[in-house]
Amino acid sequence: MDSDRKYRQRGYQDSDRPEPRSDRNGTDRPRQPGPRPPIDVTGPRLPRLVQSVTASRCYNCSTQLPNGTDFSANCPKCGAALHCCKQCAHFEPSTRFQCLKPIPVRIPVKDQANQCTLFSPRVTVARDSSPSAPAPSPVNNEAPRSPNDARSAFNALFKK
Repeated sequence: MDSDRKYRQRGYQDSDRPEPRSDRNGTDRPRQPGPRPPIDVTGPRLPRLVQSVTASRCYNCSTQLPNGTDFSANCPKCGAALHCCKQCAHFEPSTRFQCLKPIPVRIPVKDQANQCTLFSPRVTVARDSSPSAPAPSPVNNEAPRSPNDARSAFNALFKK
């Protein structure tokens, strides 16, 4: 056995391993970075079924705040202060002073209004919750009045 080998198991540093795969010409081509293009680039694209909405939400009650909200005021629903650390985009509990920006002193209460000059409102991206199409209505506008009416309507569908 070789005394210069640390591990004596079979297969470790064996020279009879196959060489890495190469191109047909024998040259190694580097792989292109990034995602692979779809198989048929010229084909039709599927429509985006889920639309996204960017909006600010209250940190306390998750109410969507309207565009142009004055963040020096309070939340219209729950009354929580909007110009506070928990509403800021730079708020991160795991960092120093719980802020991603370099602030000189720690703000002790994170959910009360403050005068931080680095404040920028947190904006979230969510799915559009408004229905895109109205719900389908029944064919006839009358609802069945009794179980027998429903049974007879069902049987009428499958007459022989």
